[in-house]
Amino acid sequence: MKPIITRTDYDTLRNTIMFLPPMQKTKEVQLLFEELQSGDLISDSEIKPDVIRLNSYFEVEDEKTKKVLGYTITLPNDANLKEKKISVLSPLGIALIGFSEGMLVDCALPAGNKKLKILKVEN
Repeated sequence: MKPIITRTDYDTLRNTIMFLPPMQKTKEVQLLFEELQSGDLISDSEIKPDVIRLNSYFEVEDEKTKKVLGYTITLPNDANLKEKKISVLSPLGIALIGFSEGMLVDCALPAGNKKLKILKVEN
């Protein structure tokens, strides 16, 4: 499974990564960079509305526990857990960006490896 990334998101995320101070270039940043490099790059007008991209609201269900989580994926400076906004540099953000509604995605999260089904995407 390769993520689908819009040209605008690619450029924004690449610039965000490039201008991070060296001490903030964590393994998660490297993982996101690898996702961007391996993804299918398309024009903004070609993206389907059910693909997770920057500023998308999504809901996922843990395949094992059936717990449903809903967040908006944002740039790091806009992340705020109280407002249910997670950074694209978070393990969940990296795992889900570029994937679409209905997909089952393997995620390496701090709580362990999870299989998450994308239930809903709003852009």
